[in-house]
Amino acid sequence: MSDDATAEFARTLAAEIDEARDDPGVDLPSTEALFTRTVIDELEEIGHFAAAFDLAQEGRVGRSPFQISGYAIDEDAGHLTLFATHYSGDLPPRRIPASELLKTAERAGTYVAACIGGLADRIEPSNTEAGDLARQVASLGERIDRFRIVVLTDGISGGALPATIESHGKTVEVDLYDIVRLYRVLGEGQTRADIDVDLVALSGHRIACLPVASGAGHYEAYLAAFPGETLSRIYDRYGTHLLELNVRAFLGLSGRKSVNAELRRTLVEQPEMFLAFNNGVVATADEVRLEREGGAVFLTGLRGLQIVNGGQTTASLHRARRKESIGLGNVEVPVKIIHVTEGDLEEIVGSISRAANRQNTVQQADFSAGDPFHREVETLANNAWLESGRGRWFYERARGSWLAAEQKASYRSTEQRAFREQTPKARRFGKLDLARYLSAWDGFPWRVAFGGQKNFQVFMQRRKETTAPAPDAAWFRRLIALTILYRATERLVRAMKFAAYGANISAYLVAAIGERTGGRIDFDLVWRQQRLSPELETLITVWAPKIDEALRASVGSRNPTEWFKKEDCWADLRHRLPALADPLPPELTGVPSDSGFVAADHLASGLNVADYDRIEECMRIPSSAWVATAEAGQRSGVLHFKLAGICMTLANYAAGGWSRRPSIKQAKNGLESVAKVRAAGLFDEDQREAG
Repeated sequence: MSDDATAEFARTLAAEIDEARDDPGVDLPSTEALFTRTVIDELEEIGHFAAAFDLAQEGRVGRSPFQISGYAIDEDAGHLTLFATHYSGDLPPRRIPASELLKTAERAGTYVAACIGGLADRIEPSNTEAGDLARQVASLGERIDRFRIVVLTDGISGGALPATIESHGKTVEVDLYDIVRLYRVLGEGQTRADIDVDLVALSGHRIACLPVASGAGHYEAYLAAFPGETLSRIYDRYGTHLLELNVRAFLGLSGRKSVNAELRRTLVEQPEMFLAFNNGVVATADEVRLEREGGAVFLTGLRGLQIVNGGQTTASLHRARRKESIGLGNVEVPVKIIHVTEGDLEEIVGSISRAANRQNTVQQADFSAGDPFHREVETLANNAWLESGRGRWFYERARGSWLAAEQKASYRSTEQRAFREQTPKARRFGKLDLARYLSAWDGFPWRVAFGGQKNFQVFMQRRKETTAPAPDAAWFRRLIALTILYRATERLVRAMKFAAYGANISAYLVAAIGERTGGRIDFDLVWRQQRLSPELETLITVWAPKIDEALRASVGSRNPTEWFKKEDCWADLRHRLPALADPLPPELTGVPSDSGFVAADHLASGLNVADYDRIEECMRIPSSAWVATAEAGQRSGVLHFKLAGICMTLANYAAGGWSRRPSIKQAKNGLESVAKVRAAGLFDEDQREAG
């Protein structure tokens, strides 16, 4: 890669950070913190990390200073990753001595030492997320056995860093993402380039293989039997990044008929038969390193390794070794490695994926690159112009597509200017953003707390399980309005400088607004104005400290970070939500405000807090009570058949977990129906309690 290309990538990244920093009237984090957040988010999106969070914290452990800028913790795999940022802001990027970057790593190493050396309670200040995280790691003890420090910098490394450092008898890995490497994995998108497997180092020996000529000359193939321990260690090092070109996620081990459950049974009961019983792994590699000795051929290394089929096998082996301490010494796995020498790798891999997975049903929607849902959202974004007709939102279905579109437009200065005016970066959003906004609004803020990738996976699974209808233009306008609401909430929460957990406060606050209003915000109004009314922003500002207080009250003696990931946290918080107060913002009332916000015609005018209280009361009544109300009321003649029908509709909403919420009119008629049936004495005592 050229120095010019790296410098241009650095300028583009700096411009993106400046755009966020210069948002008028907003007290945002430091430029260094914004750099960290941007880089971590984009590295997570391409699969280099999972459940990664920016967390700018510094302090002392005793007399020793520490500084970290983010973390990712994986309890199942036993991994703790800490990010440490060295930011200069220089353009073009300057060369940074390796000694400076090592000092950055060592300050994070002080924090690691506190986590594993019994010093978590000596971290100052202690009432921060860094203190909570250290105590969580300490409580996990030996379950966390891999520690890694990842140094992030906008400069060019002046030399290599040591691969590891020692702390309290533990080996701490050190990894570096300087601007050159960031350009390679983010700018060029060659995310497989970082996977370089040294098979001799991992297994202690070369792996014998059988080369097979393709005949057509488009690829080379190699057949081998990999030690199960070696395959598990490869997954241990690279994780789901190995599955970048795969079509399926790990499906779990539950279920009597689960393929993975059978695989585990073989590992436990007949490990020596694994080679005979298992279909094995199909993989691709950008480079295959070989050694020949006599007539034998041995594999020594693989660069750009991707598991196309057999992700279930690989993840199950890793889980068995790390999570369940099942020995893999006698396990061998059949592996077929394809080295594509001509043609489009992704296209060929797609064909291999479909053929290799045909033995198990794989829906077309499982191929993430062509998921119909995301393609439809992209199409809607391209065709949904703002009310002014001079701008639109950009859905980045594939990472880097906005930059690619901008570069395409840059061939003509007028086109480039038009593109930037029509689709500025401020109106760009991606798959992880979409999943975060919709999950919080739909009552899953605890899923958002798991981080972008994990929340996205569950979000997509939830869509498939609920057979959600295909998105249309109205749905897209609602999505954009929700995007505006969520981003405004994040902006206002950041400006209030809470001591910790700002991201969680934002997610739970958006969920709280959805809960309190029954989801009845006038999204069309927000879409037309492309901003929130001052009144709604005031409500968010008033509610934010109350949500923070409610979250802290719900934690008790638990670890806050982990508690916020529990459904029970949301269940508890729902009983602690702030109350709405009159006068309501125009998005809730259907009444024009002094700020010029004009309400939608379809909303009744003059709505107040009592209307929303009725929705909330309605949603506390279980499905069985609505059914009993409808049946008893119609049978006795107390209820008109139309009112009984409304009660049955509400029963269906309740049975569906209120994913569809009642209208103000439905809530009013429903509650009046319950009151009539009760007044007639048609409820028994159990039904009274249920209702």
